[in-house]
Amino acid sequence: MPVLLRHALPHAPHGARIGLFGGSFDPAHEGHVHVSQHALQRLHLDQLWWLVSPGNPLKARGPAPLDQRMARAQGLIEHPRIKATSVEASLGTRYTADTLAALRKLYPSQRMVWVMGADNLAQLHHWENWRAIPAMMPVAVIARPGAQRAALASVAARSLRGARLPARMAGRLPDLDPPVWCFLTIPMRKISSSELRRKGAWQSRD
Repeated sequence: MPVLLRHALPHAPHGARIGLFGGSFDPAHEGHVHVSQHALQRLHLDQLWWLVSPGNPLKARGPAPLDQRMARAQGLIEHPRIKATSVEASLGTRYTADTLAALRKLYPSQRMVWVMGADNLAQLHHWENWRAIPAMMPVAVIARPGAQRAALASVAARSLRGARLPARMAGRLPDLDPPVWCFLTIPMRKISSSELRRKGAWQSRD
């Protein structure tokens, strides 16, 4: 593994069950921590990585500087098995499908799960090469306030309806071959990065 990437990623033991939770984290907040803790428990994960992206191709306006967002994320995380990483910038990938493909090559023995919010499932069919994501690793979709109906009626959910795993079996998800996904309902917290920005709680974009 290249030295740059080895230092950019948390250590991952052979056979570890790793959740990958991507986003701009602009800014990271307690809702991200809340989702991550539930994903660790429900999916029986060894680790969960926040993939803090350099930017979001679907958004015209760029996020705050990456180092600022990483510092905020690392300051929020207290759980020893949740890690924030900016590996996407090191990989030079722009789209989620390319990032996940690169991680699969770098970590062939680890059992990885893509963790996403229900709001992202609702728009997944707009992502570049979106079908490659459930084809390469299991997917866990976490309920978000007001997003469940749109998520479960989405193009992606309908396309993958035959691969859906009951929520009660979520702990098996990392061990199963893709395509397979599950929808997990957890206690809701009405907090979002966009709302924090709207209220002026996250202003620096220098």
